Amino acid sequence: MPPGEAPGDPATAAGAQAIAALYAYPDRPRPWVRANMISSADGAAALDGRSGGLSGRADRAVFAVLRSLADVIMVGASTARTERYRQVRAREVWPALRGGRPPTPPIAVVSRGLSLDPADPLLAGEPGLAPTIVLTTSSAPAGRLESLRGKARVLTAGEASVQPAAAVEALGRLGYRRILAEGGPGLLGQLAGAGLLDELCLTISPVLAGGEAGRIVTAGGIRPGGPDPALPAGMTLAHVLEDEGYLLCRYVRQAEPHDAKPGQG
Repeated sequence: MPPGEAPGDPATAAGAQAIAALYAYPDRPRPWVRANMISSADGAAALDGRSGGLSGRADRAVFAVLRSLADVIMVGASTARTERYRQVRAREVWPALRGGRPPTPPIAVVSRGLSLDPADPLLAGEPGLAPTIVLTTSSAPAGRLESLRGKARVLTAGEASVQPAAAVEALGRLGYRRILAEGGPGLLGQLAGAGLLDELCLTISPVLAGGEAGRIVTAGGIRPGGPDPALPAGMTLAHVLEDEGYLLCRYVRQAEPHDAKPGQG
């Protein structure tokens, strides 16, 4: 759609449904990997070390809708620590958008060496909330693996490092086809470099951050125009919305022959 106003009041159920219609996942058998990030107008991925400092009303509304639509939320271990991740609570999503699925989506943490604190709220667990998933390597320390027993579902997705394709495949085998990646920049770089990033939802905040904050995606093997056809050569702008100076952009990869048209989110 062309640039325009955000659809209705995002704090209402009707507003959430309108936003969900704009971000419906395509109906296809293989996983669709969507990233949701925010940056300042001058390209900073964080303010005072955290992305939350850049957020606003409309961005928070889209954040909640995208989580509601997702089957699973993938995040790097460093980002999970910095942003103080917890399990998703029922009040943080729109039940009507869950479509018969569990009340909340699980968090899937990517951690090569399992440098995770078993006492962290993300792993400690709360009754009724989706258990956390940990994506790690076959070479992860046995002692750290043992410390996570009963606290998280551990999946192996590589030997010396977590392989993006193996991680997505492991989540797909569990029935998670709508994958929402919330960062950080290293994880998104790896997904994009492997040709797995189907969509980028990017909010541009009307803030000049300055300083030395990083970008939303680090290199991760991306070589624009390079010889490897699996690497992303560009994305198409599907829509851009505006609310109080915030620009909410949705970019998608060029449709592949086996990709169906978007269906109900």
